[in-house]
Amino acid sequence: MNAPVGLDHRELAYSMPLDKIDVSDPRLYYDDVWRPYFERLRREDPVHYTPESPYGPYWAVSKYRDIVQVEVNHKVFSSSDEVGGIMINDAPKGMERTSFIRMDPPEHDEQRREVSSTVNPITLAKMESLIRERTNMVLDGLPRGETFNWVERVSIELTSMMLATLFDYPIDQKAKLIRWSDTFICDINAPDAPVHSEEERFAEQMRFAEHMNEIWEERAKKPKSFDVISIMAHGEATSKMTLRQRMGILILFLVGGNDTTRNSMSGGLLGLSRFPDQFRKLRENPELVTSAVSEIVRWQTPVIHMRRTALEDAEIGGKPIKAGDKVVVWYISGNRDEEQIERADEFIVDRKRPREHMSFGFGIHRCLGNRLAELQLRVLWEEVLRRDLRIEVVDKPVYAYSNFLHAIRSLPVRIEA
Repeated sequence: MNAPVGLDHRELAYSMPLDKIDVSDPRLYYDDVWRPYFERLRREDPVHYTPESPYGPYWAVSKYRDIVQVEVNHKVFSSSDEVGGIMINDAPKGMERTSFIRMDPPEHDEQRREVSSTVNPITLAKMESLIRERTNMVLDGLPRGETFNWVERVSIELTSMMLATLFDYPIDQKAKLIRWSDTFICDINAPDAPVHSEEERFAEQMRFAEHMNEIWEERAKKPKSFDVISIMAHGEATSKMTLRQRMGILILFLVGGNDTTRNSMSGGLLGLSRFPDQFRKLRENPELVTSAVSEIVRWQTPVIHMRRTALEDAEIGGKPIKAGDKVVVWYISGNRDEEQIERADEFIVDRKRPREHMSFGFGIHRCLGNRLAELQLRVLWEEVLRRDLRIEVVDKPVYAYSNFLHAIRSLPVRIEA
């Protein structure tokens, strides 16, 4: 849906036939022009049937309340890989990486319960001092008075250290974890994709699984510790997993522990720079950090969509959904729904109900690591404010070519000397 020369995307979104709107095009997010298409869908066709797309026909659910309806009704709207998985593109047959995010109960509940201790309040309280120490180290090492990429120097650096901690993986090899994460979640058609076919991706996934399996087997022989691999190696519901099952759940933790936090760290700075009055309010009232963190996660919306498949005939927003239909909920649109969120396009650090967003999902699949992501973001902004860092975004962000992750690849900034 590239706009013809001389026609902007707002004009295009409102002039094209409604049935031709296809919000699955990754270029909408790469070019950062997605807003008017969803604005029109929310107004005119909030449960929108797209008969033709590169991913086949699907329903686009764009309003907050309709999205919640789908998310909480897991008995009708399935996440299972057996019927297609959680992304708009079907899980490739024979190359699935099944984990609890791609399961329905009861298997989902057993796996999720087993690993939830990795991010419970007691574990998070123990992690905070380590997160703060590393955040201080990263911020103190940033150049002053010269341009650098915030994504590389801050967002990736901090999240890669956190991944290394979660896996108890050598910190000096943390770049491997980021490379694997980027490989497993990329759009294979992206210009900068590290792999260009599902077969290439799967081969890399198997290499990752075999490497991690050696660590798994070693930890199974030792006393249980707090890291993800040890917990699963000793868990009743996870210890007997096959290699493929281990691959699926480890990739879930790898990608989940990286992308939401990393892109919120970048998106938060971008949002505050675009609303300087809010940045000023936050500086003057640092106690607003907790509220600001929720607003960062809403405004950025790190995960663009989730997909479900109807197991039986159903109805959403008055539209008849048939068994087998692909139903895609667009978090990025629900978080801009003015009927639910006042002044939804604005970045407001002191919203009255800041956690009333859908970036972490709803129901049984609500993001397991949401509190860890919020902790990392809170510590980052507490330390930025404590130092009174004057950070200027000096050029436009570069986004990923993806309809699944709202990822920022580059954000050039300068800190006042």
